[in-house]
Amino acid sequence: MRSFNRRSFINTFGSFSATAFLGSLAQPAWSRNLHKALVNAESRSAQELSGDEDFWYYVQESFTTSPNIINLNNGGISPAPKIVQDAMKRYHDITMEAPSYYMWRILDQGREPLRKNLARIAGCSPEEIAMNRNASEALETVIFGLNLKAGDEVVLSKQDYPNMINAWKQRELRDGIKLVWINLDLPSEDNEYLLNKYTSAFTPKTKVVHITHIINWNGQILPVRKIADAAHAHGIEVLVDGAHSFAHFQFTLPELGCDYFGTSLHKWLTCCIGTGLLFVKKEKIKNLYPMFGFADPKSDDIRKFENLGTRPFFIEQASGKAVEFYDMIGGQRKEQRLLYLKNYWMEKVKDIPKVKIGTSLKQGFGCAIGLVSVDGKKPAELESFLFDKYKIHTVGIEWENIKGVRVTPNVYTTTKSLDLLVEGIEKFAKG
Repeated sequence: MRSFNRRSFINTFGSFSATAFLGSLAQPAWSRNLHKALVNAESRSAQELSGDEDFWYYVQESFTTSPNIINLNNGGISPAPKIVQDAMKRYHDITMEAPSYYMWRILDQGREPLRKNLARIAGCSPEEIAMNRNASEALETVIFGLNLKAGDEVVLSKQDYPNMINAWKQRELRDGIKLVWINLDLPSEDNEYLLNKYTSAFTPKTKVVHITHIINWNGQILPVRKIADAAHAHGIEVLVDGAHSFAHFQFTLPELGCDYFGTSLHKWLTCCIGTGLLFVKKEKIKNLYPMFGFADPKSDDIRKFENLGTRPFFIEQASGKAVEFYDMIGGQRKEQRLLYLKNYWMEKVKDIPKVKIGTSLKQGFGCAIGLVSVDGKKPAELESFLFDKYKIHTVGIEWENIKGVRVTPNVYTTTKSLDLLVEGIEKFAKG
C-alpha cells in the first residue's frame, strides 16, 4: 500500500480550487465554512487532522443525513454529499426536457472526462476503465467473460461476497470448471498466513484467483499484491473485488498488480446509487468477452464493456462532483479519519467483559469497517438493541466463521455518535 501525503485539493489543482468548486453552489453557508476549514488545514498532516472534530464538523455539514438515526452502515451504501445530489437532480431535470437529445448528445459527452478523472484516482490509463452500475456487474463481467473450460481451477475464499460466489458457482455448473475453496481465519495481522492460504491452493490447473481486497463482513484487508505476484509467477490471472476499497484507503491499481478489478462508486467515493467501475489491464481487454453484446466482442476497446443500452446518465454524470469532493477533502485525510473513527470506538469497547472485536486496529489490516460481538448473544440481538434503544443503524453478520455486528462510520460520522455506540454495546454486554 502506498504511503504519501497528498497535497490539499487547493494546491494540487491550482486554478480549479476549492473556491471554484464550492462557488458553483452559490456559496451556501456550509460550503463557505468548509472552504475556510480546508484553507486553515493546509499546513497540517492528515494524521494530525484525523481527530480534529472541529475540522470534520464542516465536512459533516456537506451531507444531508437524517437526524433521526445514526447511520453506521455506510459499508452498504454511503450517502452522497449535497453537491452530488444537487448535480444528479439538475441533470435529471435537464434530461426530462428532451430525453433523447440531452441524454445522448449532452450528458453522454461527459463520459470521457469522467473516465479520465476516475483513472487518475485509480492510477491507471483511461483506456483501462469502464463505467457501469456496481461492483457485482463489473466483477461478473469478468467472471462470465473469461475464457475458461471444464477442469480449469479457480481459487476463491468462503469469505468472498455472495454475488461473486454465486457467479462462480454458475460457471461451475454451466462449464464444468472447478472451484477451489480456502477458509480464512479472521481477523489476521499476518500477511504470510494470508498469502500462504491462497498459494497453497494453487495447482498447475489454476487459471484464476479471486481476491476480495477488503472483506466486507469484518473489514479485513488482504495482501493483494503479494498474492498477485505469487499468482502471476504461476501464470494465474488475478481478479480483485474492490467493492469496499476504492476511495476508502490509499492505493493504485498498478500497485495491486491485478489483471481485473471491480468496485462500486456509491460506497466510498460517495457517488449516487447505481454507479460502478471496471478495470481491465489493457492487454487483457481483447480476450475478455463483454456481458452485453457488442459489435466486435474481441475488440481491445474498454468501451465494449459499457454497451448497457439506455440507462440513467444523470446518475452517472453526477459522479464527476463526487470525484471533486473526494479530491477536495483528500484521499490521505479521508483514510486517516476513517481509521481514527474505527479505532476510536473499538479501543473503548475491546476491554469490556464479554465483548470481542473482529477487526484489526492496525493500519494496513483494517480501516473504517469494524466487527463487534458479545459472548452468548446473537448478532441480530445486538443489532436490534442498538437500533431500538439508540436508533443506531448497523448490520448483523453471520457468514461462514464470521459472526458479529458490522459498524461502518464515514467522514460525516461524529465521535459523539460513536460514544453512544460504545454506551449501547456496554449496556447490552452487561444485559
